[in-house]
Amino acid sequence: MISAALIAPSAYASHVHRPPTSGQISSSHKHAHSKHRSHRARGQQAIDPERVTQIQQALIREHYLNSEPNGKWDATTIAAMQKYQADHGWQTKLMPDSRALMNLGLGPDYSGAINAKGSTFAAPPPSSTAPSSQIAGFAAASGVKQ
Repeated sequence: MISAALIAPSAYASHVHRPPTSGQISSSHKHAHSKHRSHRARGQQAIDPERVTQIQQALIREHYLNSEPNGKWDATTIAAMQKYQADHGWQTKLMPDSRALMNLGLGPDYSGAINAKGSTFAAPPPSSTAPSSQIAGFAAASGVKQ
């Protein structure tokens, strides 16, 4: 009988629902409120008109666009860029593709970079400036056949 008295109260206690006392919102209420938050768009939302003009000029040069550059990312410009990218085997849904811009000569300009002062952006020098006779001597000494 004593054991029945000890077991019975704990069985009843497990089914009692108590409201929160700390003023916290339950997790089901938190999710309902989070749906009302506005989502911020991430990433670049529009192309700068000056950049659009550059892209249009490059597309005109490559014979993909027949109109005058106007700085507007309009349907004609989008279609020309999609055609250019498709002709080169690149994606056509996200625009513009970085490979397409590079191929159009519109890649990044590093001339204003911190370490660019006094630099030239010419082709790098050859990997070796040693005279050929010296290279042949090193090769002979190392036992490597040329």
